[in-house]
Amino acid sequence: MDRIESLTAFVKVAEHTSFAEAARRLNRSPAAVTRAVAELEERLGVRLLNRTTRAVTVTEAGQHFLAGAKRVLTDLEDIEQAAAGQGHVAVGELRLTAPIVFGRLHVLPVVAEFLQNFPSVSVRLFLTDRPTDLVEEGFDVALRIGVLSDLSAIATRIGTVRRTVVAAPSYLASRGTPKRPDDLAAHDLVAFVGLSGSLRWPFRHQSQEIMVAITPRLIVNTAEAAIDAAKSGLGVTRVLSYQARASLADGTLISLLQDFEDEDLPVHLLYPGGRHPPPKLRAFLDFTVPRLRAVLQH
Repeated sequence: MDRIESLTAFVKVAEHTSFAEAARRLNRSPAAVTRAVAELEERLGVRLLNRTTRAVTVTEAGQHFLAGAKRVLTDLEDIEQAAAGQGHVAVGELRLTAPIVFGRLHVLPVVAEFLQNFPSVSVRLFLTDRPTDLVEEGFDVALRIGVLSDLSAIATRIGTVRRTVVAAPSYLASRGTPKRPDDLAAHDLVAFVGLSGSLRWPFRHQSQEIMVAITPRLIVNTAEAAIDAAKSGLGVTRVLSYQARASLADGTLISLLQDFEDEDLPVHLLYPGGRHPPPKLRAFLDFTVPRLRAVLQH
């Protein structure tokens, strides 16, 4: 079996953790897919998949190889489309990642509209608050909030968001309202560490940065959990503005320390540098950027 077929078989097995499912999707026999992966491993001299009677898992070497294999297959698809005169047509699967709450509230509706306008494109949307590696994990495009660390990626700025400190009216009625960041030392705090992992909250007043070390009573890894805890009266929390927007609007949370809010955080769409973006990615950026900019302006 040739190298491209072997790569395709390996990628499908790794994605679905099943030889049988990969064979079904490739319209081949399980024996043929098993043989293709075995030949690939023999040629490379390394095990890419661990196989048991109950499960198939990707080895550490396989994880690294998987990202490269996906890039090769994507590049081949782009080359074939160009050769067939379809280099300008948006087709294929687009892999996108975004933060959980922003993705659910704002990215998903835009993706749904995009899919209605581009019927030959499919999207795999991965929502997570952990940092992702575009190249290693095989993403075509990512939405990032905060200062960018990947300087090799090509980024388009679409707006900003701000951090906001909030608490429930019932909590403030019983414990009082903090007037300055230092007052937080006397309050119960709920920390959301999904974006930064830091137990310090930055503030700013008259161009001066104020960094407050916090001792939370509760630490959670999603903004939704932090907001729910604050709404129940457990304490004061700090999240991004869009995450608390609905709760602030209905009065279940109240915004605090507005005169001490830190600098806004930039929001970017970025994709791996080093190659010309394929038609599906160009179409997605052209469609998405103005719509997300309009969302962030509000």
